Amino acid sequence: MNVQVKKLDSRAMLPSHGSASAAGYDLYACLDADVTVPPHHTEMLRTGLAFALPEGAFGAVFARSGLAAREGLRPANCVGVIDSDYRGELMVALHNDGDVARVVKHGERIAQLVLLPYLPMAFEEAAELPDTARGAGGFGSTGK
Repeated sequence: MNVQVKKLDSRAMLPSHGSASAAGYDLYACLDADVTVPPHHTEMLRTGLAFALPEGAFGAVFARSGLAAREGLRPANCVGVIDSDYRGELMVALHNDGDVARVVKHGERIAQLVLLPYLPMAFEEAAELPDTARGAGGFGSTGK
């Protein structure tokens, strides 16, 4: 499947993936200068890219596992959602969970993009819901 991408900055890098079977495509920072992400703070980072995602799908922006595990940097909203009708720049709100400031440089991989389908739905109010074996059992109700 081809996805149209517009470079909003000539220095922007198209998403890439590390292996032929990788689900996520790396997103790269497109920066004029290094950005310091202080401990327990969030910085908005540009990618310099806009997308035309296919109808019936959305782009999910996830953390890069190594960056999150080793550097404590992850998307602030944990998973970002890029709707198929959005045509603005894809930004990554990168949060520092660590106790040490982290510096992000132009061209560094900052997150990963996964294209996922979704099911359109309509909500209808119901006086009662169908019974299930679980019922209204909440957190931990199904055991360990």
